[in-house]
Amino acid sequence: MAHTVGIKEVARQAGVSVGTVSNVINRPHMVADETRERVQTAIVELGYVRSESARQLRAGQSRIIALLVLDMANPFFVDVASGAERVARAATLGVMLCNSAQSTSEESDYLSLFAEQRVRGVLLTPADMSGRNLADFRRHGIPFVLVDRVLPSAEGCSVSVDDVLGGTLAVRHLLAQGHTSVAYVSGPMTLQQCQDRMEGAVTALTEAGLPDSALRHVEAERLDVPAGRDAGGRLLGMADRPTAVFCANDLLALGVLQALFAAGVRVPDEVALVGYDDIEFAAAAAVPLTSVRQPAVRMGRQAAELLLEETGESAGLHRHQRIVLEPELIVRESSMVARR
Repeated sequence: MAHTVGIKEVARQAGVSVGTVSNVINRPHMVADETRERVQTAIVELGYVRSESARQLRAGQSRIIALLVLDMANPFFVDVASGAERVARAATLGVMLCNSAQSTSEESDYLSLFAEQRVRGVLLTPADMSGRNLADFRRHGIPFVLVDRVLPSAEGCSVSVDDVLGGTLAVRHLLAQGHTSVAYVSGPMTLQQCQDRMEGAVTALTEAGLPDSALRHVEAERLDVPAGRDAGGRLLGMADRPTAVFCANDLLALGVLQALFAAGVRVPDEVALVGYDDIEFAAAAAVPLTSVRQPAVRMGRQAAELLLEETGESAGLHRHQRIVLEPELIVRESSMVARR
């Protein structure tokens, strides 16, 4: 069994008291330079690592926040994590990054783990639309902030993007290019983001005086490239194929683009294509992808700031906030051929 070096061994090697070693670790400004250097040398030589669990017990608060996302393979959530991590690092906190894989059961397991570990707080994009997982988690009294989702109550903070507006911008753009037959490729409609983006698409059709039936809906099982390829195959099999496609995220759009290319269908000449998120790969696609940009890094940053405010020294002054950011349409080649 491996031996764990303790603070007493560091004190013995440095020739100081245990209290002095503690001061070097926690309050180094209180220790004379020569003594501090001697203790730090002993720490390095012995390979001493402070026990975070012991420190947490003494302080009564963890230095870890948890981030639970729907799909860590999606660059959008990588950007969200980047924004949150910068804020946490500036506050000398660590981030435990977990992936629910859009599974309500995996989400429940992770929330239980966070409760067991008594993390400082949680940032999450829920997979469970019923709210049961969150309701169970609330009982532990651990603060949380929803990311990319609006919290329907005043029981916590949320940072999201106006996805209804985003869907409206996407389809309004396609209609302006002369398209009247549009397909919406969504992920699972159990996800609020997919519902909201479809609502926005229907809003744009209504504005143009077109019926809801002008929007053809293809629901994919997941929000990834393989699901997009499958959706693209279904679009190609339609007898009256739509001339424009709006996808609920860029990974779906890239999959649809691959399916269209494989079938010899030209984008945007025969089918225009718009994605959502504006991930880095959107601009680098074989046909640069028009996309609705979400400020992902900013979302992660603001969510982490709200969480730290709620769990910090001024927690008593914290008031829950519901922050909704505006999306932006980024137009590129994939949608820029007008049909007359």
